[in-house]
Amino acid sequence: MTKKEKMHSLEVFAAQIRLETLKIIASRGFGHVGGSMSMADAMAVLYGDIMKIDPARPRWEGRDWFVLSKGHGGPVMYATLGLKGYYPIESAYTLNQPGTDFPSHTDRNKTVGVDLTTGSLGQGMSEAVGAALGSKAQGRGNHVFVAIGDGEADEGQIWEGAQFAAHYKLDNLICLVDDNKRQLDGACADVMSHGKGLAAKFDAFGWHVINVADGNDVEQIYNAIQAAYEVKGQPVCLILNTVKGKGAAFAEPSGAHSSQPTKEQWDEAIAASEAALAAIRAQ
Repeated sequence: MTKKEKMHSLEVFAAQIRLETLKIIASRGFGHVGGSMSMADAMAVLYGDIMKIDPARPRWEGRDWFVLSKGHGGPVMYATLGLKGYYPIESAYTLNQPGTDFPSHTDRNKTVGVDLTTGSLGQGMSEAVGAALGSKAQGRGNHVFVAIGDGEADEGQIWEGAQFAAHYKLDNLICLVDDNKRQLDGACADVMSHGKGLAAKFDAFGWHVINVADGNDVEQIYNAIQAAYEVKGQPVCLILNTVKGKGAAFAEPSGAHSSQPTKEQWDEAIAASEAALAAIRAQ
């Protein structure tokens, strides 16, 4: 497969993830659309090509790990894992229902393929750091990927984990920041500014930082991860400049954190996502 063909395949996968993410949240009628949709492209690259995984052996010791620290983005992970064959995708349409295996925040004890439970913001970074340290200690040679939100980076636990990872030279740890510029209550710059920016902060903590100008472009994400693999002696942070609610007509313009659209709005968004998928496939 040529790189062009690979990128097209990842674009198709990202569009599939967006469509299924919408369907999963629509099954409940409301949920965290914004921060789920902005991560679809990164999830496509990770699970579509980059990560060593085996859906038939979700606890395979040689696998790469993924930690969704911004655990409220669970729907995009459920869509991704379902499309990769960890379970029938339709089973995720029970999102947040009584007795479901698909809670609103990711839970490794409930959902097949989830490596670590998250939801309390900031906690996933510490978990990922521990997983990366353990992997090194055991000589496994795998990678740990952790996704955090720019709003989540208000949490002090993020920076405690960042300091620890740099001190112990965890070069098997790659952090992806979903830098969509918005959080629950509004723009990050208004709610809690990151000063000189997240790139400067991670750099100050001793990380190698790679800025991804378009964090919703699969080729740019892919190239950044390949560059991250070349870094030795430092953890790597990828700043993904994304659009919150990307691909959801009722969420993208406002960058809504959580949405409760009407049935008509859901139907329109799903139809538009189906059309977008068909158009990408036809390219």
